[in-house]
Amino acid sequence: MNATGNLSLPPSRRHADLLVRGGTVVTPNGAERIDVACVDGRIVALGDLGGAWSADTTLNAAGLHVLPGVIDSQVHFREPGLMHKENLEAGTRGAVLGGVTTVFEMPNTRPLTLDAADLQAKLDAASERAWCDYAFYMGGSAVNAERLAALENLPGCAGVKVFMGSSFGDLLVDDDEVLRRILRHGRRRLAVHAEDEGRLRERKAIAEDGADVRRHPVWRDVESALTATQRIVRLAAESGRRLHILHVSSAEEIAYLAGHKRRVTVEVTPHHLTLQAPECYERLGSLAQMNPPVREQRHQDALWQAVRDGVIDVIGSDHAPHTLQEKAKPYPHSPSGMTGVQTLLPLMLDHVHSGRLSLQRLVDLASAGPARIFGIEGKGRIALGYDADLSIVDLRARRAIRNGWIASVSGWTPYDGLTVTGWPIHTVVRGHCVVRDETLAGQPSGAAVRFLESWSKKATGESDA
Repeated sequence: MNATGNLSLPPSRRHADLLVRGGTVVTPNGAERIDVACVDGRIVALGDLGGAWSADTTLNAAGLHVLPGVIDSQVHFREPGLMHKENLEAGTRGAVLGGVTTVFEMPNTRPLTLDAADLQAKLDAASERAWCDYAFYMGGSAVNAERLAALENLPGCAGVKVFMGSSFGDLLVDDDEVLRRILRHGRRRLAVHAEDEGRLRERKAIAEDGADVRRHPVWRDVESALTATQRIVRLAAESGRRLHILHVSSAEEIAYLAGHKRRVTVEVTPHHLTLQAPECYERLGSLAQMNPPVREQRHQDALWQAVRDGVIDVIGSDHAPHTLQEKAKPYPHSPSGMTGVQTLLPLMLDHVHSGRLSLQRLVDLASAGPARIFGIEGKGRIALGYDADLSIVDLRARRAIRNGWIASVSGWTPYDGLTVTGWPIHTVVRGHCVVRDETLAGQPSGAAVRFLESWSKKATGESDA
């Protein structure tokens, strides 16, 4: 690298595929007014590039902030088998319109993602249809536990996901011995939906008797989540396996997990940081219903304190759409889940505007954090040699989130009508400007995420959070 921040390229190569000029670029050094040059999908120069570079495409980012591409490490795009709710094309289209450049998709499709053929079918379906980069979780189950060490290292696999509650068929794992088998077979960080299935079954009458969605957080109470979280952390300690606890929703879980950060990383969702019970259920009905539930103010306050304290490692949307017709079924027959990938960044930018977190902290939660804890190769920061994934935003733009903006097949958002400050303007995926001036551009250019080869070979028991 020379003194101007360029890779050592000959003068004949000072031509970029994409040049981003005049923006405030958030790098590991902080926010800097610099230019970004991209060649062959990678960042090759940073700095005041002046007239030294030409480009096929130039983006004027004056007045905008250039962030590392947002990585949403929890989405449900429902393909195959449930495509009346969502699919890979529409889901990733919504992702890039919302400033997200990489997604990890979950295994609870039909068929479930339980073996190499299931994974390959998803990779084939995403090829030439996905607007952003992608990886797919393998489901951890009694039927594949002994094969998971090999399955988790297949190209395009994000790791293994375990559902301790709120799932179906072979994906539901509520037996300690099966959990031990899964934990023993593999080294990558295990992602976990932690709700205690036994307690949920015992308490189901609370929901059925009331037939009121406001009872959802009463049925799926804090103890259901805390018991499962404590249980999986205890079991993982036996084998030294690293964990990633998804969508943590309660003050009690946060207090417990703060003491286990050596091996455990923690995700929180925008809806748990933004919506509150009981108001959201009274206003939105079952559109606010998801698992684990949105809870009361004291839990949200604890989640925000955990963000400030560094207990939270990742923001994930848990994008899990259902149709409005399905959501209109009387509770508890209404399914849990909501859209979220497209609104993740606008909501979090609005929280930046309100002063609840800094822009640098948001970058760590939404970009650098996922890349670090999952061992993603070449993503998560704006730096020389890294993938040219950029989420370019206007921190001052005020927009109303509307159902009509949502690309999801389901076509709705619980935030319809909410005005936010901060909005994605351009989205760049490996040097391809797929959203320009808030409008889809070009063709789908997503590819499978690459993971660091050494990541799966690390000695167990080490934390990389």
